[in-house]
Amino acid sequence: MKHDKAWTSVAGIDWEQLELMAQLSPAKRVLAGMQAQAFAMAALRGTLRRRFPELSQSELNMKVLAYLTPLRMETP
Repeated sequence: MKHDKAWTSVAGIDWEQLELMAQLSPAKRVLAGMQAQAFAMAALRGTLRRRFPELSQSELNMKVLAYLTPLRMETP
């Protein structure tokens, strides 16, 4: 499939990656997403460890969770 490179660079779409993912089974797509999430969380944890070297692993995990979890306030 041919794609306009100008549109790809503007939209940020990686058409080759999208086509490869479309060939995977649903289970393998979910697994790939979970692996990407784990990688992103590990990268964030590493960044926080360098920024806060005094924190324990548990405290770092809580900071990761707090960073990735949006705060939702109920309105009366």
